Amino acid sequence: MNTKLGSQLVHFAPSTVLVVDDDPSIHALVRHVLDDEYTLLHAETGEEGIELVRLERPSVVLLDLMLPGISGYDVCRHMKRIADQSDLNIIIVSGKGSRSEQLEGYASGADNYVIKPFDPFELSSRVRLHCRLQSAIREANSIADRLHNNQTMIDRIARDRVNELLATQDVTVFALAKVAESRDNETGRHLLRIRAYAHQVALAMADRGPYVDQITPQFLTDLYRSSPLHDIGKVGIPDAILLKPGPLTRTEFEIMRTHTQIGSEILEEAVANCEYGGFLGMAVEIARSHHERFDGLGYPDSLPGDDIPLAARIVSVVDVFDAITSARPYKEPIPPEQAKQVIISGSGTQFDPAIVESFERCFDDLLRVGTDLHDDSNIPFKSSLHRLNELSSAV
Repeated sequence: MNTKLGSQLVHFAPSTVLVVDDDPSIHALVRHVLDDEYTLLHAETGEEGIELVRLERPSVVLLDLMLPGISGYDVCRHMKRIADQSDLNIIIVSGKGSRSEQLEGYASGADNYVIKPFDPFELSSRVRLHCRLQSAIREANSIADRLHNNQTMIDRIARDRVNELLATQDVTVFALAKVAESRDNETGRHLLRIRAYAHQVALAMADRGPYVDQITPQFLTDLYRSSPLHDIGKVGIPDAILLKPGPLTRTEFEIMRTHTQIGSEILEEAVANCEYGGFLGMAVEIARSHHERFDGLGYPDSLPGDDIPLAARIVSVVDVFDAITSARPYKEPIPPEQAKQVIISGSGTQFDPAIVESFERCFDDLLRVGTDLHDDSNIPFKSSLHRLNELSSAV
């Protein structure tokens, strides 16, 4: 039998019918009625019939109940256990025709019941019905397998496309952040370290602390992708202030502080014009609020405590840590252990105490990340990004 599926033909072998009966005349009659249309198999005992079901997987079994040795009911149960319940139809053909005997046959797994002596035309019709049913089931299973395989392929393609889109977005975001960084005295690995440091601290916060419920996989992903944009607003700061090697005047410092508002406005515009990229909402919060202080004395909005967005509070800690441990033309770096004490001393005033506690717990991880992404390591951007993707595998 053939069925067309798409442009491909699915072929099914002729249906096989197994006759299990110890009466030779029954075999001869069945052969006369069915031989032209089906492949026939013959067994005279239940044990032989069970073995043929195991080896040949027939579509239909014509099963007598009065067999030498094992009873026909037990043979029926054995055959159903061997075959998939939907892949074998058993028609009991027996002289036992009482209602209780028929009910016992159906309870043993029989799909139909023909009482001897039978009408050859009736038997042929029932066999044809069950063979067609089996063919339909096999066709349906074949179609289901094809659909499953197609869906698996579609899912894989969709997953690949999503990954490509995310990679493209990440590169675009990082390139945008580098535009701001290239005008500053910040060094080449600052953005990479900030995103890695923020991710490590957030992972530590996910283990315990008051913000466990907020540190979801989506939060971790958004933080990792949005944190490099924290200083995007510096594109709007004049070079004379941004690149000034010495201390800023009060007026210059006020202008410098506006990079938080400029950055959030730039990103808010991007959010308004972008159908996707939900992480940019977090980027807006980070750009505006990463210079706020836990005691409310920061800028630009003087937000206190939990009024500061959580992502901005995390970036605030790691941004200061990276700044004081990095060399600049106008200063030497502070050793990491000393920088750690600076962060701890700011707990409760400049920084959220719970975030500082998580910072302390993951400090060794931060040192490892900092070493991997140190400016002097001369790691190409592409391999650095790959390393950070490895570090974010917990997301």
